[in-house]
Amino acid sequence: MRKVAHILRKTALLAALALAAPLAGGVSAHAQGMAAPKLGKPGDKLLVEAGELIYDNDHNTVTARGNAELHYGPRTLQADSVRYDRGTGRVFAEGNVRLTEADGGVVTGERMELSDDFKTGFIDAFRGQQTVERRTETVRTRFSAPRAERLNGEQTSFEAGSYTACEPCKDNPETPPLWQIRAKKIIHDNETHTIYFDDSTLEIAGIPVAYLPYFEAADPTVRRKTGFLTPRFISTTALGRGVSLPYFINLAPNYDLTITPTLLSRQGVLGQAEFRQRIDNGFYNIRLSGISQTTPSAFLPSPLGAGERDFRGSVESQGRFYINDRWRTGWDLVGVTDKWFLDNYRIRNQNITTDYFREATSTAYLVGQGDRSWFEARGYYFKGLSSFDWQKQQPVVAPVIDYDKRVNGPAEIGGEVRFQANITSLTRETTQFQGLPRTSSYLFAPSVNGVSFPLYQTCTYFQRGLCAIDGLAGTNTRASAELSWRRSFIDEWGQKFTPFAYLRTDAFFTNPSFSGYQNDLAPQVAKIDDGFAGRVMPAIGLDYRYPFVANFGALGVHTLEPIAQIIARPSETRIGRLPNEDAQSLVFDDTSLFEWDKFSGYDRVEGGVRTNLGGQYSVVTPSGWYTNVMFGESIQLAGVNSFRRGDIANVGLDSGLETQRSDFVGRFQVSPNQNITFITRARFNQADFHVARLETGATARFAPFLPLTVSAFYSYYEAQPLLGYSHYREGVTATATYNITPNWFISGSLLVDLTHYLDVRNTYTDALSSYLSNPIGTVPTYENPGRFYLSGASFGGGYQDECTTISLNYINSPIATATGVRERNQTVLLRLELKTLGEADLRQNVGTATTADGIATVR
Repeated sequence: MRKVAHILRKTALLAALALAAPLAGGVSAHAQGMAAPKLGKPGDKLLVEAGELIYDNDHNTVTARGNAELHYGPRTLQADSVRYDRGTGRVFAEGNVRLTEADGGVVTGERMELSDDFKTGFIDAFRGQQTVERRTETVRTRFSAPRAERLNGEQTSFEAGSYTACEPCKDNPETPPLWQIRAKKIIHDNETHTIYFDDSTLEIAGIPVAYLPYFEAADPTVRRKTGFLTPRFISTTALGRGVSLPYFINLAPNYDLTITPTLLSRQGVLGQAEFRQRIDNGFYNIRLSGISQTTPSAFLPSPLGAGERDFRGSVESQGRFYINDRWRTGWDLVGVTDKWFLDNYRIRNQNITTDYFREATSTAYLVGQGDRSWFEARGYYFKGLSSFDWQKQQPVVAPVIDYDKRVNGPAEIGGEVRFQANITSLTRETTQFQGLPRTSSYLFAPSVNGVSFPLYQTCTYFQRGLCAIDGLAGTNTRASAELSWRRSFIDEWGQKFTPFAYLRTDAFFTNPSFSGYQNDLAPQVAKIDDGFAGRVMPAIGLDYRYPFVANFGALGVHTLEPIAQIIARPSETRIGRLPNEDAQSLVFDDTSLFEWDKFSGYDRVEGGVRTNLGGQYSVVTPSGWYTNVMFGESIQLAGVNSFRRGDIANVGLDSGLETQRSDFVGRFQVSPNQNITFITRARFNQADFHVARLETGATARFAPFLPLTVSAFYSYYEAQPLLGYSHYREGVTATATYNITPNWFISGSLLVDLTHYLDVRNTYTDALSSYLSNPIGTVPTYENPGRFYLSGASFGGGYQDECTTISLNYINSPIATATGVRERNQTVLLRLELKTLGEADLRQNVGTATTADGIATVR
């Protein structure tokens, strides 16, 4: 054994001396753990580890056998056997060859012939993997080819190669990946970080689906590179068939430009350009879109569409800037030539809502946040994007300034002192009237192809009780400030007393417009102040709670808590004489029962002496079970009830608070564990306890036992004729997502309107009455849509793994029309993403909707 060890040590030293000659950086060698000294000038050195080293003087070669591992600088070569030819300076590796690059990339093959620095050579049965770590994910790409050639470590050429980002099948690695690109030749340039494909085919599950004569793509190490992006295909009746070809220009590391021409068979060329720039403290972008239409007649005529326009376009911009760690500023802007452009040409913008109405919101802001303070200043411009929106009724709101500051109270009184301030100014050109109940009176009723489209709802009778004003024409400015204090005391019995007080002041500067359109009719509905008006509201109050707590061990901790609150203040003044813009969403339920002021905004302020009474009972068990029950009511003790006298928008009426004793409100919640919750909220009429408002439902996530997430809610609201709802509203919403496997999933949602038939019946009755008084056109017909009317739905599914995302969804959404009928917008959306190559969306409308905004028919 000593003799064998001596021979091995001698062999390692001879191999090291032999390898030192042709390598500039010197060599050190190890054989079975034995080391040789490093020789040569400073620099990279070759480290050899192997079970056996053989020096062949006749052929001038050195061979490492048995788990041979060679390290040269940042690269590592592993193989069953490695032979180095001193004469040619070539390295030959055979058997389970594995080359690890400096960037972590791994190349495998059956045989490799490389230069002595591992940068140049040939590889048989090539398998290569490139790994890129990103902030949110790890991206791996893979190459394979029968033979590959490396050139100076900068380029790798693959003959009859393939490329994919998919993991190989563990059980059967020879199975084709979910997707791959096969090409006659693939070149990966590590210097430009570009992959070139020549004579290539896209295969899905081994099946060829698309042929590409030539294309190139950036490798995963590149986040930004000049070149074409994924094309987008379009097909509609109004636009024809077309394709978008976005071209990205990487102008600098911090700014770029994307130019997107869209060729449309029926309308010509839609041009789009987006410039983006990131600076030291933020970013901004600008996007321009425009087209000179060749067939404007494909769209409905005004005021239902842009059928008379040749040029149409939009300007969009977004900016975010961080001034310091407390202050930031920015903007979100949308400008369009007409309200239908963005929707007609499928231009997406995150500032546009598209649920039941379409609206683009432009805003600019300055926001500051301290440890216990908040400042925000904004301006708003709302652009209605539906045919049934009248832009003259949309307000321009600027500025809206909010300030909120909390500090500890003085030592004499303690507690917390809070200061709130708000300044709001808005201008509207035309008063927005609302019939009570909602009527079939409209300002315009244009007709297209014999179909009437009533637009811009108004009142039939302009008088108090039959008409409300949702928005007043003119300029309205209000400045409000509120100073409040509260402090909690807990006595030795566990009773909690929280006295509080506040002082609210409001200054209104109202300049209503009573000229033009129907503005002159507003004084018939309400007597509105003109000029300056002030309002002061002081208040003192006490909140009392006395929780009784009992611990029953395994049965949990039970808490019974009676709650009583009393607030004393003078009556509210000038009710119905001032505009109400921000306090129209009044909902009386368990969440607002113990609010000091139950109005949602500053334009109204609650007055009078009121007590809020209730209690709650809760159970928390060691197993995670949670139950909560809450019940209570609100009672007006003295002064004017702010909710009994509706303002110009009738806010307060039909709210459940308009009587001396309010309706009862309650909540019942059960959560057996953190994944399942059942909750019910209800309001019960004070006189006979019938249900006036009900929301009940459940959400459940059954993982890990069942990969299913569901939610379902039922809602019922009784009629509120003084707010425009002449009959009750009832509906069901449900959503579900089921993960069939870790990769496959299905999902769906439903919105069932159980009272839609009442709208249809009322619309038919009004239309028939109008026809009988003036028999022009066709006789209205009645079609009962049924009680279970599917107002909206979406169904779909998809597949997602480390390299591919594919989803197919069907969306059936309503389009609210002025006639009360909801036409259906039925869309099929297919989305495919091949990681590292790009993504594509195919959106196709199906069916026909004669009232789709701006378009006669949509396919």
